[in-house]
Amino acid sequence: QVQLVESGGGLVQAGGSLRLSCVASGISFSANAEDWYRQAPGKQRELVASISSGGSPKYADSVKGRFTISRDNAKNTVYLQMNSLKPEDTAVYYCHVRVWIVDYWGQGTQVTVSS
Repeated sequence: QVQLVESGGGLVQAGGSLRLSCVASGISFSANAEDWYRQAPGKQRELVASISSGGSPKYADSVKGRFTISRDNAKNTVYLQMNSLKPEDTAVYYCHVRVWIVDYWGQGTQVTVSS
C-alpha cells in the first residue's frame, strides 16, 4: 500500500522560511519522480516543483529562486525548502508520485504566510 505523509507546514510571516517533508512508503522510492503541488482556496491545484529519479529539479516560474526541492533516497523522503515566502504562497501543499499510471497523493499540509 502506497502512503505519502507530509509534514512541516505552518504559519510564517512574509519573508520567512519553511521546509516541508514527504515520507513515502510502499513504492520503490528511488525509481520514481516526486512532485510537490499546492492548492489555494478557490483555485486549482498547481504543480510547484518536481524532482526526477536522478535528482534533476524543475520549478514553477512563481517559485524559481525561492524554493528548492530535494530528495533523500535512503530515507524515502522528498523535501521542499521554501524561502522568501509570500502571502500568495498560502495553500495546502501536497506530495505526489505517479507509479505506472496511478497517481498517489499525501493528505496535504497547510502553509499560511501572513503579510
